[in-house]
Amino acid sequence: MLDSTLTDQTQAFLDSFGAALEAGDIARAKAMFADDCYWRDLVTFTWNLKTVEGPDQVEDMLKHQLATTKPRNWQLAEGEVPTEDGGITTAWISFETDVARGFGLIRLREGKIWTLLTTMAELKGHEEPKGFARPLGAKHGAAKNRPTWKEEREKEAAELGYTTQPYVLIVGGGQGGIALGARLRQLGVPTIIIEKNERPGDSWRRRYKSLCLHDPVWYDHLPYIKFPENWPVFAPKDKIGDWLEFYTRVMELNYWSKTTAKSARYDAAKGEWTVVVDRDGQEVVLHPKQLVMATGMSGKPRMPNFPGMDRFKGVQQHSSQHAGPDQWAGKKVVVVGSNNSAHDICAALWEHDADVTMLQRSSTHIVRSDTLMEIGLGGLYSEQAVKAGMTTEKADLIFASLPYRILHEFQIPLYDQMRERDKDFYAGLEKAGFWLDWGDDGSGLFMKYLRRGSGYYIDVGASQLIIDGKIKLKRGQVVSLDETGVNLDDGTHLDADLVVYATGYNSMNGWVADLMGQEMAEKVGKVWGLGSGTTKDPGPWEGEQRNMWKPTQQENLWFHGGNLHQSRHYSQYLALQLKARMEGIATPVYGLQEVHHLG
Repeated sequence: MLDSTLTDQTQAFLDSFGAALEAGDIARAKAMFADDCYWRDLVTFTWNLKTVEGPDQVEDMLKHQLATTKPRNWQLAEGEVPTEDGGITTAWISFETDVARGFGLIRLREGKIWTLLTTMAELKGHEEPKGFARPLGAKHGAAKNRPTWKEEREKEAAELGYTTQPYVLIVGGGQGGIALGARLRQLGVPTIIIEKNERPGDSWRRRYKSLCLHDPVWYDHLPYIKFPENWPVFAPKDKIGDWLEFYTRVMELNYWSKTTAKSARYDAAKGEWTVVVDRDGQEVVLHPKQLVMATGMSGKPRMPNFPGMDRFKGVQQHSSQHAGPDQWAGKKVVVVGSNNSAHDICAALWEHDADVTMLQRSSTHIVRSDTLMEIGLGGLYSEQAVKAGMTTEKADLIFASLPYRILHEFQIPLYDQMRERDKDFYAGLEKAGFWLDWGDDGSGLFMKYLRRGSGYYIDVGASQLIIDGKIKLKRGQVVSLDETGVNLDDGTHLDADLVVYATGYNSMNGWVADLMGQEMAEKVGKVWGLGSGTTKDPGPWEGEQRNMWKPTQQENLWFHGGNLHQSRHYSQYLALQLKARMEGIATPVYGLQEVHHLG
């Protein structure tokens, strides 16, 4: 063994691991895991998104799932060579189960498994038609009265939802619904996406005019079609809207715009939903088997209820309703909040000559965009990463392979670097009175996003306006509004013609309450968060995002969304779960999430 190459050693380990699993020798397999091990499974073993922690949890999962999963053929992935760094061997792997082909990443430490990621790549017999299996398209030969591609698409669009029913109904036609719809289309799952807006992409177009992506282009590709090489690093909102509209058309999605879901009811005996929708003024009743809520990770706008709001003579709006700064030149504006939207809106108002004050009610984590790109994302999502051979798919899996329980330990050193690099910038903010934080444990932006989905700003310019005093800053709590403005707890009165409430969003299950009733919303519980016990992410520990992309306590009800990266990556696993159910493949779920928080 000492003379063998790292490749031979790693394959020998995989051979032993596979032999233990094939023999049903759970004790032997368990002994191959380190005491502080983590096995994150995306669908292949658990038909869930589930991380088991420690050998005892590994053992329990295998006792429940090994007999039905029947894993085998554990190999180093074709064309990949293991690496060793600091005593950790890292290797890309492939394997099979009875019904699927899998792909993953393993990290070995002192001859045992430290972290293991297993993901479902495809279902056997239900592979996507790509590569050598791509459709021919043109119909060679001759036949009478055969339909063209255009006629077939028109027929499908006319019949689906009327004379034939979709297997999946996706409520919400933003980036999440569109990405999932594309995955399902490629898997041959009849799907309708419904969206209240007039055109795909309008959820971006209708936001405040200065909105742009704060994540870089390499992080934001959709499935199947990557952004062109000349696409801007940070795309403006209307450009993203146009891309989503183009993508919807070219991926041949059945997308019902100007359509609103009015009610949804599940019939357990039939295993199907009855969903009443208003499609551009016409009531249509749909009977999908599976219902996916893709209404946005942030859920419903959270509008505060301050005393005196009914007395205020000016305009009040949630940030999601704010169209832009054009009509507020020379006017006084108070923006309540200090996260991404608040900063964007304040900067745009200042650019258009409004007298704007940001009201900061709680601390905010700020990281400069170029620093985040270089230190936080550069190794996986950057032009340098691409040139070094990093694909989007590999980057997604590397990021997914770091268990949430210890992810903060990898993040803290990065944010320590950022804090040191930009210390003068942060000193300027603090001198201006800005209330900064780095997360409860110093782990920064990504952990804040995963834990609570709020509490941060990626700086693309507004912070300097605060440092320079061009955006006025006030810290405090709103006590009330009166006819002319906002009253704070220190006795300050802020005059205002416009008050923008950049106060965030509630859990996605608020949409469930609207559509299916409060009882159903409480049955599935809160959506998002890890249960970390940090601010706005109450325990107990979940180990995965609550209710996202996986089975919920309500049969055949799913949640999908997140940022563009998550919509791309996790749509694969949700689509495979839905396809398996459509094909009648057994899907015994391990570790169905319990409900600890109602919303």
